[in-house]
Amino acid sequence: MSWKFPVENKIIVVTGGGSGIGLSYALLAEKQGAKAVLVADISLTDEAKLAINDHASIEFIQCDVTKWSDLQNLIDVSVDKFGNVPDVFVASAGVFEPPYSNFWEDPEPPESNGYKHVDINVNHPIKLTRLAIRALLGKNKQGVVVIVGSIAGYSKQYPAPIYSATKHAVVGFTRSLGSAQDLQGVKVVCVCPGIVTTPIWTTGTPGSGERFGVNDSLAITSEEVAEAIGDAVELAEYPGGTILELSKEGRRVIPEWNIKPPGLVDGQMGKGTTVPPEVIAKALGPILARTAAEKGCSE
Repeated sequence: MSWKFPVENKIIVVTGGGSGIGLSYALLAEKQGAKAVLVADISLTDEAKLAINDHASIEFIQCDVTKWSDLQNLIDVSVDKFGNVPDVFVASAGVFEPPYSNFWEDPEPPESNGYKHVDINVNHPIKLTRLAIRALLGKNKQGVVVIVGSIAGYSKQYPAPIYSATKHAVVGFTRSLGSAQDLQGVKVVCVCPGIVTTPIWTTGTPGSGERFGVNDSLAITSEEVAEAIGDAVELAEYPGGTILELSKEGRRVIPEWNIKPPGLVDGQMGKGTTVPPEVIAKALGPILARTAAEKGCSE
């Protein structure tokens, strides 16, 4: 069973494909000869609209990834329009401590049943993977699932604990699904970038990019992440369960045990792999102010 998996003539689904990493991979897959690329998102950026207009094989499907029926619809549309289920599923939709669902601001009302943040970053890729496996087995096809994780998935992020927890979750999930390649013929891998210049910093919490020190000297581009996703899909050297990291320090596969921080020299981590200490101190300001206001408020 060969696990070289060229995307030429394949059907690709990309959640979060309306901008950033997802859009960059959609364009790359189209360039590599994919039969069809289904871009799934709530809406499209202007850049994405132009890209889709210029590429006949890329198609937009409105999708709320927190709704499992919308995820199933991606498969149904693929069958209806292209005669088969998708071959590649890329779960790139994600949020970073958004104003409507984060730990420190705690905006969810008491009657909420959970964090929307977790629904988007964890439940969506897990459910998409299950739907993908079922669909591929039903057609006796091999396939690939790529989940976009983060270096935050194996490091601490005090100012952004839910985000970090969600990325830890998908790293563990991916490792757990490593055997699906041999048992079900579906390769599940996770690509974990460091800081990336994407709309998550400009359309999420206002000022979050500045607050977390995002700038071109630290960040890699969404196109670089797309290239890593492309290799994770196509190349046999990245088997099921692989956690592929990329940052300004380059790429590396993260082993299951005993990994040193990236670019560690004299106790300092490499650029673009973590938030600098001085930036963390700045980011803590609003958190410390909020928790200080909570002290003694119920006495």
